[in-house]
Amino acid sequence: MEKLDPRRTALLLIDLMTRIVEQATAPHSGSFVVARCLALAEAVRRAGGLVVTVRVERPGLAEQPPGSELVEGVIGDLEIVKGTWGAFHNTGLEEALRKRGIDTLIITGIATNFGVEQTARFADELGFKVILPEDAVTALDARAHQFAFDYIFPRIATVCMTAEAVTALH
Repeated sequence: MEKLDPRRTALLLIDLMTRIVEQATAPHSGSFVVARCLALAEAVRRAGGLVVTVRVERPGLAEQPPGSELVEGVIGDLEIVKGTWGAFHNTGLEEALRKRGIDTLIITGIATNFGVEQTARFADELGFKVILPEDAVTALDARAHQFAFDYIFPRIATVCMTAEAVTALH
């Protein structure tokens, strides 16, 4: 994997909310993914990059379901609230990234074939370089995760492991 310019790189932490992380996921557990995401967040910050938390709110509800808060330890330099699967639609994310000179996105979180894939597809279409660490992403179904990493993500992103992404930041 080629070296990343941390000042032009943002880590997106997708839907690391208690009610989502605690679901049955595969091939990795929610807690396993959170640990990888926290390691990446530390590395990105230490290198001078941006950490963005993305969480979903169900539109039209006065109160969100229990467990809608980010899990303990997940803190962003920028927080994006979305009402759809992807992090870009009507959220201001693209503008916020462009304003900061960000052109590379490391996308992580839950679930592979929902919020992560939708965000990665839009990021690619918008011209961002996309990095997807396989061990910092999981799905509700192992087959869906494997399909995305075998057939979708290699066409729109650099697929790697967390350790490779951390190394590329230095």
